[in-house]
Order: sequence, then structure tokens, then C-alpha cells
Amino acid sequence: MTEWCLNRKQLVYFFAAIIIMAGVFVYPRLGRMEDPEFTIREMYLTVAWPGATASQVEQQITDKLERKLQDIPNKDYIKSYSMPGKAIIFIDLKDEVAPENIRDSWVEVRNVITDVKNTLPSNIQGPIFNDRYDDVFGCIYALTADGYTYEEMREEAENIRRTLLDVKDVKKVELIGVQAEKIYIQIENTKMAKLGISPSTLYSTLGAQNAVVPAGMIDTSADNVYLRVSGTFDDVDKISELPIKAGNQTFRLGDIAKITRSYSDPADPKMFYNGEPAIGIAVSMEKGGNVINLGKNLDQALLQIRKDLPLGLTIDQVASQPAAVQDSINDFLETFILALAIVLLISFLSLGLRTGVVVALSIPLVIAGVFCGMYFLGIPLHKVSLGALIIALGLLVDDAIIAIEMMSVKLEQGWDRFKAGCFAYTSTAFPMLTGTLITCAGFTPIGFSKGPASEYTGSVFSVVTIALLLSWVVSVCVVPVLGYHIIKIKHTKEEDYDIYDTKFYHTFRSILNWCLNHRKVVIIATIIAFCLSGFSLKNFVQKEFFPAATRPELLVDMVLPQGASIAATEKEATRLSEYLKKDKDIINYSFYVGRGAPRFALSVEPLMQNTNCAQFVILTEDIAARERVSKNINQLFNNGFENVQSHIKVIQNGPPSNYPVMLRVTGYDHDKVRQIAEKVRDTMAAEPNLFNINFDWFEKTKEMSVEVDQDKARILGIDSQQISATLQGQLSGTKVSEFRQNDKTVDILVKMDSADSHDLAFVKNLNIPLPNGKFIPLDQIARITYGAEDGLIGRRDLKPTITVQAEVLPGTTGNDAATKIYNQLEALRKSLPFGYSIDIGGALERSQKGFAQVLKIVPFMVFLIVVLLMFQLQNMKRMVITLLTAPLGIIGVSPVLLLFKSPMGFVVQLGILALAGIIIRNSVILIDQIDRHIKKGESIRDAVIDSAILRFRPIMLTAIAAIMGMIPLTKNSFWGPMAVALSGGLFVATILTLLVLPVIYTAWYGVEKSNIPVVKIPNGQISD
Repeated sequence: MTEWCLNRKQLVYFFAAIIIMAGVFVYPRLGRMEDPEFTIREMYLTVAWPGATASQVEQQITDKLERKLQDIPNKDYIKSYSMPGKAIIFIDLKDEVAPENIRDSWVEVRNVITDVKNTLPSNIQGPIFNDRYDDVFGCIYALTADGYTYEEMREEAENIRRTLLDVKDVKKVELIGVQAEKIYIQIENTKMAKLGISPSTLYSTLGAQNAVVPAGMIDTSADNVYLRVSGTFDDVDKISELPIKAGNQTFRLGDIAKITRSYSDPADPKMFYNGEPAIGIAVSMEKGGNVINLGKNLDQALLQIRKDLPLGLTIDQVASQPAAVQDSINDFLETFILALAIVLLISFLSLGLRTGVVVALSIPLVIAGVFCGMYFLGIPLHKVSLGALIIALGLLVDDAIIAIEMMSVKLEQGWDRFKAGCFAYTSTAFPMLTGTLITCAGFTPIGFSKGPASEYTGSVFSVVTIALLLSWVVSVCVVPVLGYHIIKIKHTKEEDYDIYDTKFYHTFRSILNWCLNHRKVVIIATIIAFCLSGFSLKNFVQKEFFPAATRPELLVDMVLPQGASIAATEKEATRLSEYLKKDKDIINYSFYVGRGAPRFALSVEPLMQNTNCAQFVILTEDIAARERVSKNINQLFNNGFENVQSHIKVIQNGPPSNYPVMLRVTGYDHDKVRQIAEKVRDTMAAEPNLFNINFDWFEKTKEMSVEVDQDKARILGIDSQQISATLQGQLSGTKVSEFRQNDKTVDILVKMDSADSHDLAFVKNLNIPLPNGKFIPLDQIARITYGAEDGLIGRRDLKPTITVQAEVLPGTTGNDAATKIYNQLEALRKSLPFGYSIDIGGALERSQKGFAQVLKIVPFMVFLIVVLLMFQLQNMKRMVITLLTAPLGIIGVSPVLLLFKSPMGFVVQLGILALAGIIIRNSVILIDQIDRHIKKGESIRDAVIDSAILRFRPIMLTAIAAIMGMIPLTKNSFWGPMAVALSGGLFVATILTLLVLPVIYTAWYGVEKSNIPVVKIPNGQISD
């Protein structure tokens, strides 16, 4: 192939130029993302049953639906939350489910629920399905106002929504914090009793007056003429004018009731921006869109929107994924340029100016080809693909260095250019190809395993494989052509001059000779070092799943006790907001009451909507400011928010987990599960590195029980249903009709008008209407008692499940802490009754599942490597010898991780697997060289030593280039630990390959020890 290219140099240059121009062309067209996409295999459904307790919801709705959902194919687990009047059920699929098949599973869920719906209580509402749980709203805006009502803000936000939907690549626009309008007809309970107006009369009058029913159609000989009857409410004042008959008298409704147009009471979930009430406008992007371009298009749209806004309305950006993506890509591009400069510097220093230029020119050619490959495979630029490109940068020069190094050696020995260029191909091309394919095979577990973690890192395999394969093609086709023209070597010495006859190589020969003569010592020392390093890696190196992201946002969750009202939650959130206004490290902040922030990044998991929760999203200046703000907020919570369960966190890389440490307690009986969960909490509390230990559900809520005297009620002609309906109407309001205005529909509710309506003691005085038109106080037919009931019941796969969760102090990883606690609970776990368990959850569970998926591909990786080795070596013994060098990298990985205090996360685990392929690549080239020397008639011992000396320089150069190229990555929080592990492992493994591999080879073939000095390598013998 090289000979063909050297004979057609102009054609080679032409196609090289085409590739570079194509790379320049596609680079701006590559997608831009902050993080790679991973599939969230989760949906949820909501069913409402007004008036039911959490226990009734669990038994009559949750349990029935969960049992039916167990039949869903590829179901992983089902978790649910039952609360008063509502059930939320999450369905998670197995990691093996392909992304394109997930929608089919969600259709199956809908069908299953439809089949079982007729077994549920008749008055349920729903179910409502959310199978777009993975939508990311990367751009969020806040519309605030001075002197405008919520409805006026909503109308303007709706106009903005319509405008943004026309922007290219916008998929969906949702409004957040909208307060639903209501028309309240408030009448005093005592006044209704005095006038003798029963609630049913009022309800039926309002409903009948405003009903939209057909009045008939007259079919004339020419037209269809519809009859329209007047009387519907086309204005709020018309409601006041409605006549109400009470006995023999008739009143206008406005004379006996107060009619107001207001908002939901209790309020709907709210949003605030910098402490001011706001309407949020959340924008999601179409799949495959360019988020940078989307940001530019939205900025242009916002310029016009701001010009058209009425005076007093302001729109600000709360979350900007385009800005985060641009910052992330810029950081990685700076790292890439620095890594490129380091690799080029090493090439120039080690190979010389002209030889280094050849290597330098091959790099942009390969990178341009990689960009083309990424474009056609649909791989965007993000932290993983760019990081993979930086890792590949240190590896892709290996083949070029080996080829040009071999060509330079031959030129120094006096060979002509054409013959020297061809020699590099004939002597190293196929071993290099095998080594390249083996290196790519080392990354196959990343590329072919299933699950969110593997999807998140999967582009590493694609990018590295494209880069390495292109680098081999360039090294055998382009590098010799460039070397033919660029390398200038003056051959002034004798033909038999030996470039390996130097003091350095003599020293290396002596060391290698000593190792060959003390094989047992070397092999035993290597085995001991491997065992110690493996033991340290398992027991002393910190473990994690994915590190925290470097985004400056800080998330603060506030959870009040179960049953807390949204007004109480808003009060506590407003208190924190007042403190945040004074913090100069904060650029802006938003908070959400009764719900969490929308998913503004894929790795952010939204909070479950509930009246007792609030969430802050705080944008700080930088990482240092983020830490200062976190510290200040933590001090605030420790000194003045006693009624609040707080949780301060940052955005994570990869699949998210709510807390660093999470353990699930599962069983059949609620109280028994609570007891076990308390023991788990006590164990956690004894661990000094854990704090903020809490449960996802545990406490009961307040309950007022109305125990009706059924005998007396029957005598009076009423029943429990009527009493419940009356209390609902008087306290919370009963919907009686709808007010229709243009495209809006506003509920009309009748409720009690009293200053005491929020007083528990006042309930006993409420008047209950009787069939005869009279009223009776509630306490005359019922006894009111106070108690407690479950405010929330969590389940997992049909069993009540409580998650005990905690945060960790700096310097401790969640995975290490969770593992330690889990091990400490071994005695408790063994003593649990049948059907009860304590299981690992959160990041540690995700980490274990993710790595288990990777391990499933390892046998395929090993098989692929073995097949490639057999094709290259065609000898079982040599194949086994080569495989024995694969674990040598572990000896270097553990010490450097401990030295730099870098944790071993999911990415590091993938790197260790890939390291085996990189090591085997060097071994293949060395074994192949040994084989060549043996075929020339050298003894095995001489062949081993000669080959190690011959390959020392190119092997060390490629290793140094790879190691130094990864140095800029070591400061990156995501790639740093992997770069450290690969660098340390490759450095140690390269040295051991040159020393231990010859020892294993000679030991395997039974070569006798010899203290006779090794004969100097004749120039001609090493040249073939």
C-alpha cells in the first residue's frame, strides 16, 4: 500500500486536501451539547380520588394498578406514592430496552391501565399519563410585572409562547406558575340557614342557568336555522343578577352572596424570580437541533419580544443551556489545543524538526477525518466526545511515530527514500493494524453496553475508533509520502554504523539481561505488585459514579412536614429568598413553590409536585462563589429553619440521584418498615461523615375525623355522603358551573364566606342542610376528634418502601459511604423476616448496574482481542504471553489514583478496561519483532533482547505522547480521574512490557539463563 502511494504522491495529496476541507466544512455543522443524551426509561401516571385517605388510595388504586403493571414486558421496577386524594405511579424499564422501543412500552402501559380502569372507584379522575418525562427545557425565562395581575401576566406569557413556538428547532413551550382563575360565590353559612336556601338549590339554579344545551334546529327549504336561548353568563355581573328563590321570596344572588373573580385557593404551584412573582416560560429543543443556534435564534426573538412588552412587564432568562454548552465546549477546545501543543512539542523534541513536522502534519488530517465521521454518525460536540478526542490525540500519533521513526532509522542507515518508506509498511503495518484494532476492541464495552451510563459515555468508543483507524491509514499512506519529501538526513558514517551502540542502550541491555537471569524474582515481584495494586484499588481508592458538574447553579430543596399547606411552604421559601437578595455572589435565583424546577438539564431530576416542597435554582458567578453560597445557605438552615428539611446540591454528570447515600427499606407492613428504617437511620447517624439524614416518607399528618351518628342522621334524612359534600362545598368550594370567555374557561365555585373558615374549632358550628329545608349544626349529629394518618405512602414493586438518605462531608464519596453503611447493616439484614430487605439505592445502585452492563460485553472484548492476536501471531503460546501483559496497567493505576486522591468512577472503570487494549498493542508489536528475529536465525534470548532494544524508542515515544497528551485533562472534573489512571497505568505498563514481557517469553520457552554479555546487534540484523 505504501509503495502504491509513493508512486502516486499527487493523488495522496489531493485526497488529503479533500479530507481537510471536508473537516473544515462539517465542523461548524456538528451539533453542540453540554452533555451527551441518555435515555430516561421512565414515565409516570397520576390518578386522583378526591376525599380518599392515603391508605384508601393505596389499597383501592395504587395496589390494583401496580399489580396489573407487573405484566408490562421489560419492566425493571415500579415505584409509587399514595397520598390523600392522589396516587403517582412511576414505571421504569430495563436498561436493555432499546431507545426506539420505549414508546411502544408506554403504549402498552396505557392499554393495560385502560383495561383495569373499570375496577377502580367510580369517581376517580384520570389517569393522566406523562410519557415525556425526559423532555429537557434548556431555556427558561421569567416574566415579572409591576402592577399587573397573574391573569394579565398569563395572557402576555401566552403571546410570548406563541411567538417562541415559531422559532426554529423549538419543540415545546410550557408556562410555569400560572394561577388558574376561579369565580367564587361566597355566602355566609348562617345567612343560608336563615333564608332557608339549601346548597343543592343554589347549585342546581346556577348549573341550569349557565348550561349549554341544544335548543333545536329548524330545517327550512333553504337553510338550517339553529335556535339559541339566552341566559348563559357572558359577564361576571350577570352572575350577580341571577334570581334565587328562597321559600316565597326571590333574591338576586349578588344581594345575598359575595361574587369575586380570583385565583385558586389554595394556590396552584408558583414560580418566583429574584423574590418576585413570575410566570415561567420553559422552552425545549427538537431532537437533533443545535442548541447554540437555538440560543441565538431565541435571543433574536427575545429582542423583539422585549420591544413589544407593555410598560411594567419584564422578561429575564433564568436558565440558558446554550450559554452553558458554549462555555463547556470552549473549555474543552482550550484543553484540546493545549494537548495538541504538548503532543507536537514531544514530537519535535524526540524526533527532530523535520520528522516532527511529518507527525504534526498528520494530526490535522486525522482530526478532520474524525469530524467527518462524527458528522455522518450524528455525534455532536460535547464534553464526552471532545474528551474522547483528546484521549485519542495521544494515541493517534502512535502509528505515525512508529512509521516515521522506522523510516528515519533506515535513512540514517543509508537506505534510499523509496525503500525506507516501503520498509516501514512491510515491517510494521500489519502489527500496527492489529494493535490499532485491539486498542479499539478495548473500548468495545463502552460502545456496546446498555443503560443510561453507557449511553452517556458511548461516544468514546466511536470517536476513538474513528481516530485510530484513520491514524493507521494516514501512517501507511500519507506519512511515508510526507517523509519522502520532508526528511533530510545526511549519511556521513559507515554503512555498518549501529545507532543502538550508545551508553543508554548498553545500560538498558544490562538491565534486561539481569531480568532474564532472575526471572523468578521479576515474575514474583510483578505478581505481588499486581495483587497489592488490585487490593488497594478495591479497598483504598475512593469510589463514585459520576462527578459533579462544573455548572455554577446551586439547587436547594426545601421540604416541610407532610401535610404542610402551600401557603406555609411559600412563607418559608420567601424567608430564604430575603436572605439571598443580599448575597453578592448570586447573579440571579428563581424558586418554585409546590413543585420543583422543570428539567433544565438532562441530569436534573424534577421534584415530585406536592404542597410541602419548594426548590431554588441559584445562579452564581463561578464554582468558588457556588461553594460560598452553599456554605452560607447551610448556616441559615442550621439557624432558623427548624421546620424545614433542606437539601443543597449541585448538578450531576450522568444519570442523577437525589442524595449521595440512599438505602431502601422494603417489607409488607408499614409500621415494621418504619421500625427497620429507624435502625438504618441510627446506624447512619453514628457515621461521622454523614449528615442531613432523613426519610423520603415517614411521618403522619394531622387528621380531623367527623364521626357521624348514623342513627340520628338517618332519622333526619341525611347520610355521610351528603354531609361530606356539604363540608366540601362550605370549606373548599363546590364547582357548580363554568364561565366561558373567549378561549378561557373559568370554574364557578360556591363556598362559605367566613373569617373563621381556616379555624379548626369553627368546623363544629357549620350548618348541615336537612331535606325539610332546615339546618342543623354539625356537632349535633357528629363527634369531631383529632388524630393522625399517613400523609404519604411510598412503595416499590408492591411493597411499602422507605428510602433512608443522607449527604456526605467533603472528602467522602457517596458510593464509599453507602458501601460502608450497607456492610455495617449486615447483622440487621440477616435478622430481617422473610419479605423484608435493606437494599442499596441511588448512585451506588446505578454504578453497580452500569458496570454490570459493561461487564456483559467484556467476554466479547476478550474474544475479539484473542481472535485478532491469533490472526497476527498465529501461535497459541505467543497469544497467551501477549494476553498476560494486559493486566500490568493495574500496577500503575492504583498508586496514581491514591497519589492524586482521584476517585474511581464509572469513567475510570471504562478507562481501565480500555487500558488493556493499549498495553496489548505494544506487546503485539514487540512479539512480532521477536518473531522476525527468530525467523532470521537468532536465538530466542538474543531475539528477545534485540527486539526490546529496537522497539524501545518507538514504544516509549508513543507512550510518552499519550501520557503527556492527557495531562491537560487531569484538571477536568469529569475526565481528570480517567486521565490520571490511564497515564499512570500506561507509564508503568510500558516499562513492564519492555522488561517483564521478555522475561515471560523466555520463561515460557524455557530459555536457559546466561551471564554471558549480550552481543552487540549487527546493523543488518535488526533492519529486517
